[in-house]
Amino acid sequence: MTDRTPDVDDIAASERLGGDRYFAIAILVISAGLLALIGDQTQWKAGKGLLNQPAFWPGIGLIGMTACAALYLAQSLAARRIAAWDRREFFVWIRCLEYPLWFMAYVFIVPVVGYLPTTVLFCPLLARRAGYRSARALLSAALMGAVIVVLFKALLQVRVPGGALYEVLPDGLRNFMILYL
Repeated sequence: MTDRTPDVDDIAASERLGGDRYFAIAILVISAGLLALIGDQTQWKAGKGLLNQPAFWPGIGLIGMTACAALYLAQSLAARRIAAWDRREFFVWIRCLEYPLWFMAYVFIVPVVGYLPTTVLFCPLLARRAGYRSARALLSAALMGAVIVVLFKALLQVRVPGGALYEVLPDGLRNFMILYL
Protein backbone atom coordinates (compact mmCIF):
# COMPACT_ATOMS: atom_id res chain seq x y z
CA MET A 1 0.00 0.00 0.00
CA THR A 2 1.13 3.50 -0.71
CA ASP A 3 0.46 6.72 1.09
CA ARG A 4 0.16 8.56 -2.20
CA THR A 5 -3.27 10.01 -2.94
CA PRO A 6 -4.17 9.71 -6.61
CA ASP A 7 -4.28 13.03 -8.39
CA VAL A 8 -6.76 14.11 -11.05
CA ASP A 9 -4.50 12.93 -13.90
CA ASP A 10 -4.33 9.42 -12.42
CA ILE A 11 -8.10 9.22 -12.12
CA ALA A 12 -8.77 10.65 -15.60
CA ALA A 13 -6.22 8.34 -17.25
CA SER A 14 -8.45 5.29 -17.08
CA GLU A 15 -8.02 2.33 -19.36
CA ARG A 16 -11.01 0.90 -21.21
CA LEU A 17 -11.90 -2.14 -23.22
CA GLY A 18 -12.49 -1.58 -26.92
CA GLY A 19 -16.26 -2.03 -26.84
CA ASP A 20 -16.74 0.65 -24.21
CA ARG A 21 -16.82 3.32 -26.92
CA TYR A 22 -19.63 1.55 -28.80
CA PHE A 23 -21.60 1.09 -25.60
CA ALA A 24 -21.23 4.81 -24.81
CA ILE A 25 -22.47 5.74 -28.29
CA ALA A 26 -25.46 3.39 -27.97
CA ILE A 27 -26.43 4.80 -24.56
CA LEU A 28 -26.17 8.38 -25.88
CA VAL A 29 -28.30 7.58 -28.95
CA ILE A 30 -30.95 5.79 -26.86
CA SER A 31 -31.17 8.51 -24.20
CA ALA A 32 -31.22 11.34 -26.77
CA GLY A 33 -33.91 9.46 -28.72
CA LEU A 34 -36.04 9.05 -25.61
CA LEU A 35 -35.58 12.73 -24.81
CA ALA A 36 -36.62 13.68 -28.34
CA LEU A 37 -39.80 11.58 -28.00
CA ILE A 38 -40.84 12.88 -24.58
CA GLY A 39 -43.44 15.20 -26.12
CA ASP A 40 -45.22 12.20 -27.63
CA GLN A 41 -45.21 10.26 -24.36
CA THR A 42 -46.08 12.92 -21.76
CA GLN A 43 -47.72 16.29 -21.77
CA TRP A 44 -47.78 19.68 -20.09
CA LYS A 45 -51.10 20.53 -18.47
CA ALA A 46 -52.41 24.06 -18.06
CA GLY A 47 -52.97 25.22 -14.51
CA LYS A 48 -50.45 22.88 -12.87
CA GLY A 49 -47.23 24.00 -11.24
CA LEU A 50 -43.90 23.07 -12.78
CA LEU A 51 -43.18 20.27 -10.30
CA ASN A 52 -46.66 18.78 -10.81
CA GLN A 53 -46.41 18.56 -14.58
CA PRO A 54 -46.56 14.96 -15.88
CA ALA A 55 -43.60 15.62 -18.19
CA PHE A 56 -41.37 17.39 -15.66
CA TRP A 57 -39.74 14.54 -13.74
CA PRO A 58 -39.39 12.19 -16.72
CA GLY A 59 -37.85 15.15 -18.58
CA ILE A 60 -35.39 15.82 -15.76
CA GLY A 61 -34.46 12.14 -15.73
CA LEU A 62 -33.93 12.00 -19.49
CA ILE A 63 -31.95 15.26 -19.54
CA GLY A 64 -29.72 13.85 -16.81
CA MET A 65 -29.40 10.52 -18.58
CA THR A 66 -28.46 12.22 -21.87
CA ALA A 67 -25.97 14.55 -20.20
CA CYS A 68 -24.33 11.68 -18.32
CA ALA A 69 -24.22 9.60 -21.51
CA ALA A 70 -22.52 12.48 -23.35
CA LEU A 71 -19.95 12.83 -20.55
CA TYR A 72 -19.41 9.08 -20.54
CA LEU A 73 -18.82 9.10 -24.30
CA ALA A 74 -16.36 11.99 -23.99
CA GLN A 75 -14.49 10.15 -21.25
CA SER A 76 -14.52 6.94 -23.29
CA LEU A 77 -13.10 8.71 -26.35
CA ALA A 78 -10.32 10.23 -24.24
CA ALA A 79 -9.37 7.00 -22.46
CA ARG A 80 -6.56 4.66 -23.40
CA ARG A 81 -7.61 1.32 -24.85
CA ILE A 82 -6.29 -1.83 -23.20
CA ALA A 83 -7.87 -4.18 -25.72
CA ALA A 84 -9.42 -4.10 -29.13
CA TRP A 85 -13.10 -4.88 -29.61
CA ASP A 86 -13.68 -8.61 -29.90
CA ARG A 87 -16.57 -11.06 -29.93
CA ARG A 88 -16.08 -12.19 -26.32
CA GLU A 89 -16.42 -8.64 -25.07
CA PHE A 90 -19.60 -8.22 -27.13
CA PHE A 91 -21.20 -11.11 -25.24
CA VAL A 92 -20.20 -9.58 -21.90
CA TRP A 93 -22.05 -6.39 -22.88
CA ILE A 94 -25.03 -8.33 -24.26
CA ARG A 95 -25.42 -10.29 -21.02
CA CYS A 96 -26.61 -7.05 -19.41
CA LEU A 97 -29.86 -7.45 -21.37
CA GLU A 98 -30.85 -10.60 -19.50
CA TYR A 99 -32.45 -8.85 -16.52
CA PRO A 100 -34.51 -6.37 -18.57
CA LEU A 101 -35.77 -9.41 -20.48
CA TRP A 102 -36.75 -11.08 -17.19
CA PHE A 103 -38.59 -7.88 -16.27
CA MET A 104 -40.40 -7.73 -19.61
CA ALA A 105 -41.45 -11.37 -19.26
CA TYR A 106 -42.79 -10.54 -15.78
CA VAL A 107 -44.71 -7.52 -17.13
CA PHE A 108 -46.31 -9.60 -19.88
CA ILE A 109 -47.18 -12.56 -17.62
CA VAL A 110 -48.81 -10.55 -14.75
CA PRO A 111 -51.97 -9.62 -16.74
CA VAL A 112 -52.45 -13.25 -17.73
CA VAL A 113 -51.63 -15.15 -14.54
CA GLY A 114 -52.03 -12.42 -11.90
CA TYR A 115 -49.74 -10.41 -9.64
CA LEU A 116 -49.50 -12.90 -6.77
CA PRO A 117 -48.79 -16.11 -8.71
CA THR A 118 -46.38 -14.39 -11.09
CA THR A 119 -44.42 -12.74 -8.28
CA VAL A 120 -44.31 -15.95 -6.23
CA LEU A 121 -43.02 -17.76 -9.34
CA PHE A 122 -40.48 -15.17 -10.49
CA CYS A 123 -38.83 -14.54 -7.11
CA PRO A 124 -37.46 -18.10 -6.76
CA LEU A 125 -36.59 -18.20 -10.47
CA LEU A 126 -34.51 -15.04 -10.15
CA ALA A 127 -33.00 -16.27 -6.87
CA ARG A 128 -31.97 -19.48 -8.65
CA ARG A 129 -30.55 -17.45 -11.53
CA ALA A 130 -28.56 -15.40 -9.01
CA GLY A 131 -26.96 -18.62 -7.73
CA TYR A 132 -29.14 -19.65 -4.81
CA ARG A 133 -29.86 -23.38 -4.98
CA SER A 134 -31.01 -24.52 -1.55
CA ALA A 135 -34.67 -25.26 -0.95
CA ARG A 136 -34.59 -22.85 2.00
CA ALA A 137 -33.35 -19.98 -0.16
CA LEU A 138 -35.89 -20.65 -2.91
CA LEU A 139 -38.77 -20.94 -0.43
CA SER A 140 -37.60 -17.74 1.24
CA ALA A 141 -37.66 -16.01 -2.15
CA ALA A 142 -41.21 -17.25 -2.81
CA LEU A 143 -42.31 -16.08 0.66
CA MET A 144 -40.66 -12.72 0.05
CA GLY A 145 -42.64 -12.44 -3.20
CA ALA A 146 -45.90 -13.15 -1.36
CA VAL A 147 -45.04 -10.56 1.30
CA ILE A 148 -44.26 -7.97 -1.38
CA VAL A 149 -47.64 -8.58 -3.04
CA VAL A 150 -49.50 -8.23 0.27
CA LEU A 151 -47.59 -5.03 1.10
CA PHE A 152 -48.22 -3.46 -2.29
CA LYS A 153 -51.83 -4.51 -2.81
CA ALA A 154 -53.34 -4.70 0.68
CA LEU A 155 -51.36 -2.21 2.74
CA LEU A 156 -50.14 0.36 0.18
CA GLN A 157 -53.23 -0.13 -2.02
CA VAL A 158 -51.20 -0.06 -5.24
CA ARG A 159 -53.52 -0.83 -8.13
CA VAL A 160 -52.21 -3.75 -10.16
CA PRO A 161 -54.62 -5.30 -12.65
CA GLY A 162 -55.86 -8.77 -11.84
CA GLY A 163 -54.82 -11.60 -14.10
CA ALA A 164 -57.09 -13.26 -16.63
CA LEU A 165 -56.59 -16.47 -14.67
CA TYR A 166 -58.53 -14.90 -11.78
CA GLU A 167 -61.68 -14.98 -13.94
CA VAL A 168 -62.03 -18.74 -13.48
CA LEU A 169 -62.16 -18.44 -9.67
CA PRO A 170 -65.47 -18.41 -7.75
CA ASP A 171 -66.96 -14.90 -7.34
CA GLY A 172 -65.98 -14.24 -3.72
CA LEU A 173 -62.44 -15.56 -4.12
CA ARG A 174 -62.02 -13.74 -7.44
CA ASN A 175 -63.01 -10.40 -5.88
CA PHE A 176 -60.68 -10.99 -2.93
CA MET A 177 -57.77 -11.90 -5.22
CA ILE A 178 -58.32 -8.88 -7.49
CA LEU A 179 -58.63 -6.45 -4.59
CA TYR A 180 -56.02 -7.75 -2.15
CA LEU A 181 -53.68 -10.16 -3.94
